[in-house]
Amino acid sequence: MPILFASYRSRASRAVWLSLEAGFPLEMRMVLQAYRLADPLAADAPLNTLSPGFLALSPAGAIPVMQDGDLILSESMAINLYLARRYGGDLGPVDAAEDAVMLQWAFYAATAIEPDAVAIMRLYTDNRQDSAEGRDELAYRRDKLQRPLRVLDAHLAIHSHMVGGRFTVADINMAEVVRYATNDPDLMTGFPAVQAWYDTSQARPAFQQMWALRLAEPV
Repeated sequence: MPILFASYRSRASRAVWLSLEAGFPLEMRMVLQAYRLADPLAADAPLNTLSPGFLALSPAGAIPVMQDGDLILSESMAINLYLARRYGGDLGPVDAAEDAVMLQWAFYAATAIEPDAVAIMRLYTDNRQDSAEGRDELAYRRDKLQRPLRVLDAHLAIHSHMVGGRFTVADINMAEVVRYATNDPDLMTGFPAVQAWYDTSQARPAFQQMWALRLAEPV
């Protein structure tokens, strides 16, 4: 059984969603982000991203990390693509062509969308969106996302899903990146196909299960 070292309030949500969709067991070993603890190096501190035991698995001190037998993987996109190929059934690629397209969209999500989407999320979670500096940054991030979201919108306007005409790990990976941008209530209005696909993805029972686990975890 694969083991996921992470917290639910992290990019581990991608792998949790996938496991719930595909129905394969995924053991969760809680690792908290060090910034969530007053003293992450205290003797009685829970396992966290600065704990020596965790750093032995993840020298970068980042979650999630997956262990499956002798294989240890960090980077949530790589983890999800591996899990989908090995355990995901139809949620993974059916051939080399689908595998390549899933990789393409994962790279696109991680490089063209996620950095600015995460910046938008942080503006809102830090309640800075209405400050003068925050408004300027929000405008900058919105502008940078126009091109990649147009690409995604054009794709979803003619395809029901990211790859293969069915729900796959590619939809999970992309939807979990787009989620960061949806903190801005105005941004998605210009991309109706993305919004419709995103709403349908989040309406899935497995997403709802994952989200309940995430919300139940203390902040």
